[in-house]
Amino acid sequence: MLDVQHWLVTLPPVAVYLMVAGVIGVESMGVPLPGEITLVSAALLAAAGAVQPEWVAAAAALGAIVGDSVGYTVGRRGGRPLLARLGRRFPRHLGPDQLARAELTFARHGVWAVFFGRFVALLRVLAGPLAGALHVPYRRFLVANAAGGLVWAFATTYLLFHLGRVAEHWLKDFSWVGLAVAVLAGLGSTWWLRRRHRRAHPVPEPEDAVPAGSR
Repeated sequence: MLDVQHWLVTLPPVAVYLMVAGVIGVESMGVPLPGEITLVSAALLAAAGAVQPEWVAAAAALGAIVGDSVGYTVGRRGGRPLLARLGRRFPRHLGPDQLARAELTFARHGVWAVFFGRFVALLRVLAGPLAGALHVPYRRFLVANAAGGLVWAFATTYLLFHLGRVAEHWLKDFSWVGLAVAVLAGLGSTWWLRRRHRRAHPVPEPEDAVPAGSR
């Protein structure tokens, strides 16, 4: 994350906003990129005064909403074979186990999986393509997608922005401390969410899995 922030600080503000929107957008299409790390780094830059937090949040929300919509369209046209190809290309992120958990989440929670998926690393990548492949009605998908993207982008940006400002007030070398706190908090919350998700949604055995076409 330190390398990402140091690289972003060399860019003009407009380029930072475009980078945030682009990385998060491509991640939301189904390609595992460090969208969350990019947003965290940009939010900390905003706390340092290098960029504006409202534009960082707006860029992240735009990238999330547009990227998910593109992913939905691709998933609807490509279907399950597309997800299988993505799994072969990115086995560590989108392999059969991850796909099975994501499908089970959609089967149990429906369109709410799109909203809450924005806050979970696995579903943040798969939500759009998977919703399209499962033929979730687009209007319902768009509402959940837009709501999740806006809440995630603005909440993450302004939370880290205010934490960075507080740290700047109390600590001279706040950027390192703020980044360390953000990394530890992110790793801890991700571990906790994944543990809860795996306990609540164990991977079904092949004979028990629900065929995607039947949903």
